[in-house]
Amino acid sequence: MVLRRRLSLTGLALATAAAGLTLLPASAEAASGGHTTAAAPALAAPDIDVTRVQAHLTELNAIASRNGGNRRSTTQGYRDSVAHVKGKLQAAGYTVTEQACTSGCTSGAGPNLIAEWPQGDASKVYMFGSHLDSVSAGPGINDNGSGSASLLEVALKLAETKPSMAARIRFGWWTDEEQGLNGSDFYVRSLTSAQRTAIKAYYNFDMVASPNGGYFINHITSAAAAPMKAYWDSLNLQPEENTEGAGRSDDYSFENYGIPTSGYAMGASARKTSAQAAKWGGTAGAAYDGCYHSSCDTTANINATGLNRSADGVAYTLWKQAVSDTAPTNDFSVSASPATGSTDPGTSLTTTVSTATTSGSAQTVTLSASGAPAGVTVSFNPASVTSGASSTATVSVGSSVPPGTYPLTITGTGTTTHTATYTLTVKGAGGCTASQVISNGGFESGTSPWTGDTGAIGTFSGQSAHSGTRYAWLAGYGYAATDTLGQTVTVPSGCTKATLRYWLHVDTAESGTTAYDTFQVKVDGTVKQTYSNANAASGYTERTLDLSQYLGRQITLTFTATEDSSLQTSFVVDDATLTTS
Repeated sequence: MVLRRRLSLTGLALATAAAGLTLLPASAEAASGGHTTAAAPALAAPDIDVTRVQAHLTELNAIASRNGGNRRSTTQGYRDSVAHVKGKLQAAGYTVTEQACTSGCTSGAGPNLIAEWPQGDASKVYMFGSHLDSVSAGPGINDNGSGSASLLEVALKLAETKPSMAARIRFGWWTDEEQGLNGSDFYVRSLTSAQRTAIKAYYNFDMVASPNGGYFINHITSAAAAPMKAYWDSLNLQPEENTEGAGRSDDYSFENYGIPTSGYAMGASARKTSAQAAKWGGTAGAAYDGCYHSSCDTTANINATGLNRSADGVAYTLWKQAVSDTAPTNDFSVSASPATGSTDPGTSLTTTVSTATTSGSAQTVTLSASGAPAGVTVSFNPASVTSGASSTATVSVGSSVPPGTYPLTITGTGTTTHTATYTLTVKGAGGCTASQVISNGGFESGTSPWTGDTGAIGTFSGQSAHSGTRYAWLAGYGYAATDTLGQTVTVPSGCTKATLRYWLHVDTAESGTTAYDTFQVKVDGTVKQTYSNANAASGYTERTLDLSQYLGRQITLTFTATEDSSLQTSFVVDDATLTTS
């Protein structure tokens, strides 16, 4: 939790208490293992295993130990924390984005990490967030490894159980909170009005394992807080309003834009009252967390009972707000990549047909194709897959197939059917059909099909588009970092020339002609073109690259920006095309 900067609470009688573990109310004692169990909640929210949450805290503590004893937003310790959380979420099937904070954050601060479970009504979003950074004085395991680890384990439990979703769930791990709520403020500022409206409530978790803690809820009487309060009420915890934390954590960034908020906290440097000690246990007159913003905020500074109750309350709230009360049906998706191909008669093309389990359990999916003209056949290897696996589709074009464009429908059949479209272009022998094969080269249609550091795509303060409103801003941090965006395309055969064109704007704080920071265009990992800070200019410059040697091939095209340890260089890309003629 950030030191009080934005909201004065002078004169409030804040109470606290000190070092020991809080006592469990008799009604909430667990039979074993330190777990507490409420009366069976609606929608069957799962129990969160506190030992798994503690395992994440152990890793965050180890990361701090390897990086000078802290995880401050500008350090490698923070970036390693992001990598740990990101790797777990990606493996679980989340859509994960690193969002660079390009305005308002401390120079050199690492990214926000945003993870969305790709199911549920996208117009109805419930967001759960915590700050991932620590102060420079210590590893920040209660403040705020406790909130971050709790959210991570709840997110993994959601992916493991795969319930049917009535609403969309989005998680945020914020950068630079300890320097002024900067990462979350940047995130909310970056949203459109419609995107903010879609967020029905934001839940914040900051210091949820304080060793002498109390049980506090933000805006405890609000509609957003109702499920959070209901869970702790079921444990007879008698929670109170979080007055100490008002305006001091990332929920304040969302409140500033009118988004309903709530959250759990167990207290920081304020002192526990005698009345609170009587109902919660602990030491009256001592701080909720005696290691607040100190080097002793390690894994030894964790109240496992409070951590368990908080994590279970997060899961209860998520299930209550976003999970459907009907059992998930088994369902899947199907897609083809690449989705287009161009070739001459008498040749063949391949595309990868991917499937995924979107709800319920995996199932057998049988693949077929329709819409092919006479002389064109489509075969699959294998012909059936278990959802989550892929097949290779081979499109064979007979020598007498007339030139033209043919949309083929690839169908996956299981308990239901889903389709994907593959567009086949047949050229006359030796002929050329001019085409442009890069998708979303102007970045106006979200981030797909670009891969890599897609958080670089958007509209940001400090740069502008060549056309439209969006672009890709690579690098520009002022510290050692690498950003990469890539896309796999098929360059049609039959033509004599293939040309990559894109608009590049370079601005820099470097001086001279030495190339400290570089921008490279690569094809299948091979560098084909390089620019640097020495190419800085006031506006966009069109760049071209001859890719004729790749005619008739599928290639992966990447833009990579690399910065050294100081002085920013921004490489801004827009309006990329790859045309054949």
